[in-house]
Amino acid sequence: MIDAPDIDVLATFYAELRGWSIWRREPGTIVLDLGEGVAYLAIQHDPDYVRPVWPAEHGRQQMMLHLDFEVTDLAAAVAHAVGLGAELPAHQPQDDVRVLLDPAGHPFCLYTS
Repeated sequence: MIDAPDIDVLATFYAELRGWSIWRREPGTIVLDLGEGVAYLAIQHDPDYVRPVWPAEHGRQQMMLHLDFEVTDLAAAVAHAVGLGAELPAHQPQDDVRVLLDPAGHPFCLYTS
């Protein structure tokens, strides 16, 4: 479950980024079907949500989790994510991984193996 101030924006972002479908809508929650039958991603409304800071800074809001997605073409996947509303921060700790921020500011990674 991921908290967000606007669940429609974040659910649409991840659905379009990964090709997932919206499985269920409830008051304050949208659940995405990851297509594997064993896991779901829920986006929960939190009116008091505070965006994490990337890279982390002592005394500032820390990320609670981050999602990693393997891709075949890193540059194309980054461009796709940015086109959907992700931000590409300047700080990138690895050459074969790109840290991005989703529309609510949660860091997530795209990587190649």
